[in-house]
Amino acid sequence: MKVVVTGAAGFIGSHLADSLLADGREVVGVDAFVDYYPREVKERNLARARGHRSFRLVEGTVQDMDLAPVLDGASQVFHLAAQAGVRASWGRDFAVYTDNNVLATQRLLEASVAARVPRLVYASSSSVYGDAAALPLQEQTACRPVSPYGVTKLAAEHLANLYHSNLGMPVVSLRYFTVYGPRQRPDMAFHRFLTAARDGAPIRLFGDGRQTRDFTYVDDIVAATRAAADSGRAGGVYNVGGGERVALSDVIGRIERVTGRRLEVIREGAQKGDMRDTFADTSAAGRDLGFRSRVSLDEGLAREWDWIRGQA
Repeated sequence: MKVVVTGAAGFIGSHLADSLLADGREVVGVDAFVDYYPREVKERNLARARGHRSFRLVEGTVQDMDLAPVLDGASQVFHLAAQAGVRASWGRDFAVYTDNNVLATQRLLEASVAARVPRLVYASSSSVYGDAAALPLQEQTACRPVSPYGVTKLAAEHLANLYHSNLGMPVVSLRYFTVYGPRQRPDMAFHRFLTAARDGAPIRLFGDGRQTRDFTYVDDIVAATRAAADSGRAGGVYNVGGGERVALSDVIGRIERVTGRRLEVIREGAQKGDMRDTFADTSAAGRDLGFRSRVSLDEGLAREWDWIRGQA
């Protein structure tokens, strides 16, 4: 079975590619190696896949490449390629987000219709919700993003729905809630906090620390993503979260317990575009995808800590 993974060199995409390869799939990975963080980090992410005889990498942007040969014969397409980062999406750089998140998705959907791809899974984000009045967040909750990044992820969701309802494209969208684990992007909080613990450096905490997140371990994300390709409802949208709402100040205490090291915290003002609270209702994913978060936050932090120490 041939499958395509866009964003294959990224944090989640590389884990997904490894999982598919381990199950005997032929994987075509697509990645543009955009400079949001160093290429050498992404090359390390891909090291295991590159050593597999059933993996092939196609380098380039989804919106600019000839997708027909990439998609030819593919039974499943996983679209994880995107320009990441809430705080960097303001100002002139918004054009990068519209290009890599919206235009790229439209081009992939168009090409997938032409190639008659049996199933496409689109990786969306909890950022589409914004600051909702009530928690937990349900798929039918009104989406009012508070960042330009969230706007582009929601726009791509709308495109997916359009291609499903008008052209019959069997696409499923997943709203990921704050993913963490080994290979996490260097700009993300857990990576920064654990690296600081390792190096004895201070950390910066934005806001009052009482903002909450639903943290989801990467293996659980991969399981849900693969299940969406097999049993997700075409045209459907699913939350994928870890099942625990935790304040950032509590996370710092957990990291100190996991690492056995005290963190020096430098407090800074809240950043524009950051959501105040997230917490996922995953009942739909449980019903249709058989999803259940299996890795607790403490266990997942311990695994990422082991990985961080190995990067020194």
